[in-house]
Amino acid sequence: MPRAREWLRSRLRFGESTVLVARRGGDMVGFVQLYPMYSSVRTARTWILNDLFVDPAARRSGVARALLDAAAGFAREDGAAAISLETARDNAAARATYRAAGWQEDDTQWYSLRLDRHALP
Repeated sequence: MPRAREWLRSRLRFGESTVLVARRGGDMVGFVQLYPMYSSVRTARTWILNDLFVDPAARRSGVARALLDAAAGFAREDGAAAISLETARDNAAARATYRAAGWQEDDTQWYSLRLDRHALP
């Protein structure tokens, strides 16, 4: 947790991330985290939706959809050309949520290369 807190503080401090929060009453029930990217093909900014979390007690109540809609609104206001995300093919619940919010799946293949000891398995 300390490493995660410092990571997030640094990203926000240097303008390298945007976090949108969902609240019910005074409680935070979810968040979405976006990272800026740039497309030379589109000659425009794009955003990567890297984290979407909804408190288990608030799931299936529209919070995820509200966060996805807020992220799209934020990106539109920013003049971005697109938002992208990736999720596991077997994450049926997340995929259904994204599709219901108007996101399109495509057949591109993403590859990753782990470069350091902090990489997730």
